[in-house]
Amino acid sequence: MNTRKYIHIREISKKILSGGTPSTKNKGYYYNGDIPWLNTKEINFKRIYKTENYINQDGLRNSSAKWIPRDSVIVAMYGATAGKVAINKIPLTTNQACCNLIINEKVADFNFIYYYLVNEYEKIIKLASGAAQQNLNVSIISNYIIFLPPLYEQKAIVGVLSSLDDKIDLLQRQNATLEAMAETLFRQWFIEEAQEDWEEYPLSSFIEIIGGGTPKTSEESYWHGDILWMSGGDIASSHKSFIFDTDKKISSEGLENSSANLLPKFSTVITARGTVGKICLLGEQAAFSQTNYGILPRIAGTPFFTFLLMSDLLCYLKQSAYGSVFDTITRSTFEEIKFNCPTDNYIVNFENMISPFFQKMFSNCRQIRTLEKLRDTLLPKLMSGEVRVRVDG
Repeated sequence: MNTRKYIHIREISKKILSGGTPSTKNKGYYYNGDIPWLNTKEINFKRIYKTENYINQDGLRNSSAKWIPRDSVIVAMYGATAGKVAINKIPLTTNQACCNLIINEKVADFNFIYYYLVNEYEKIIKLASGAAQQNLNVSIISNYIIFLPPLYEQKAIVGVLSSLDDKIDLLQRQNATLEAMAETLFRQWFIEEAQEDWEEYPLSSFIEIIGGGTPKTSEESYWHGDILWMSGGDIASSHKSFIFDTDKKISSEGLENSSANLLPKFSTVITARGTVGKICLLGEQAAFSQTNYGILPRIAGTPFFTFLLMSDLLCYLKQSAYGSVFDTITRSTFEEIKFNCPTDNYIVNFENMISPFFQKMFSNCRQIRTLEKLRDTLLPKLMSGEVRVRVDG
């Protein structure tokens, strides 16, 4: 017997709130901020444990930002992430482009509503209006109708999906720890413990910069092949991680008839225009567009040293550009940069020490992909009732 019922989002919510943005002209609203403040670009079908930006009490008081309790369901209403959903695992504030659903736990499980809306993404985004930017609003979301099973069945479904997401979370947190350890060791070996007698070398002594390219989009035979082709968006989505897949792929013919270059596995790639300064490692060989650069090691067998060197350099460039626009990286950006180092052997020894960290991160990323595929296969079947979870009692 089907005991599911149709119900509006507003009927299963205690409150539905949007947020606000403290004036960016007043830096005092952000100075020494300790209040997490979520931007819609951070909403990407995931759990939120921290935010990129923070505001202070003055910023909170002088804006329409407001506290959103932990375990709310947050829907992005504007911009590139419109229609995407997240769950906040910490109390936080949000900008005005977030629709924050505080779920009534007597009627619905917040995790179930999150998964339901993830599954409904394609339908929800079609409700958005606007040509240049797709916009939703609080009214559209609060009046959205869902097909809700009884609470006990919601919790049973959540048990299946959350067990997969819990494993994914654990692996992602482990990777974040490994990455932080590797970065700490890099700074210790090459910055904090740097010796005065170390020689200064141009950056080009350690890296080779490779340009990218785009096959003609009018040539159908150049596209839809089996060669990964990275855009800046692909790199940004895998920032400081491994990339295994891309939105678009090219053919061997497309590679041969363009300035695109094929980079080997474990190469570093950075975004040079658009979303500047994003960086990732290749989980498989791939080509990339001209808005990005491939970075290869000059010293054989040091791909992870190269990644950490470039990651540290990008942080330096961003800090140096504080107060001005950091919107382009060119080859000349790197020409004046020097790096102090004793010998190639020192770098090789460092690589040998940190390589197990990155190999473990690589293995974890592959496991994450497998778990995500399983979750994404089960999700629509569980939401529609095609697959039912056995509930004892």
